[in-house]
Amino acid sequence: MPEAAVMRRDGTVLGFDVGARRIGVAVGSAFGNGARALAVVDVHGHGPDWTAIDRLCKEWRPDGFVVGDPMTLDGGDQPNRRRAHAFARELHARYRLGVALVDERASSVEAAQRFAGARAEGRRRRRDAEVLDAMAAAVIVERWLAAPDDATEIGSPPSSDASH
Repeated sequence: MPEAAVMRRDGTVLGFDVGARRIGVAVGSAFGNGARALAVVDVHGHGPDWTAIDRLCKEWRPDGFVVGDPMTLDGGDQPNRRRAHAFARELHARYRLGVALVDERASSVEAAQRFAGARAEGRRRRRDAEVLDAMAAAVIVERWLAAPDDATEIGSPPSSDASH
């Protein structure tokens, strides 16, 4: 198990919305104005396009990562949740930076609403629909920025509150 990395709250983070075929990527910072959709990374049979993720990390030099945790409405597991957790663990192992899992329930709905608003304003076209995954990643980053204590950090020691 990789050594625990503390998640910095005052730096730049890359956020990820993990899917079976694509991973949306966004960037955000406590000093910025929310988060910005960056890219969509393909997932192949052997896993994510790590070369593309390496490029994004080199360009943005994040202080940590935020990964959407796609639990069911009742907080349970589903196949995509296991995929997202495995991706989060791999990010932690590869880059030795803090990784926070953030509840992403309804983030896709919020991203779709933002996309529809951008289309109505003429800033997006229907063929830009792939950017929805990156917009969902931006929603995930914004949720972490708004409530970092609600996230679960990968590799962190268990909370001391657990014994009470």
